Amino acid sequence: MIYVYLPKQLTLKQIGTKKKRQWEPLLPNMVFVYSTRDVIENTFRENKELAHFRFYRDKTREVNDYDGKHPPIVVPYKEMMNFIKLTSVENEHIRLVEPEHCHYKSGDKVRIVDGDFVDVEGRVARIAGQQRVVVEIRGICLVATAYIPSAFLEKIT
Repeated sequence: MIYVYLPKQLTLKQIGTKKKRQWEPLLPNMVFVYSTRDVIENTFRENKELAHFRFYRDKTREVNDYDGKHPPIVVPYKEMMNFIKLTSVENEHIRLVEPEHCHYKSGDKVRIVDGDFVDVEGRVARIAGQQRVVVEIRGICLVATAYIPSAFLEKIT
């Protein structure tokens, strides 16, 4: 069994004189796959159509003896579910952020308890002059919510 997730973002595009909302990939050229290593390797080996797909490699870990490469990046299940919750909300203010544009207020981990992003966990940051919650997938990306009022946040440990 293989599950695939393609994160998308809702964007507002100017088409002629009208503005139109449309879905675009949040991370171009990236698809998340959930399965066992054996199933993934067999699937890629048996399907020539998948030959152009490549794994994002974890350069912080040692090269393995199995294939002489760094192992693929593995996103922990809880982290991935949190990312899916955030990127599944229909809101054009969700955005990828660069670490240098992300100014963490206190570094505290929080859970959003109300609004569109309820149950999303991350860290509070000021981005583009607004308080937002940032979700990180280590080694891949930082994604920020739209503005979140302080009353909607609960500190977690």
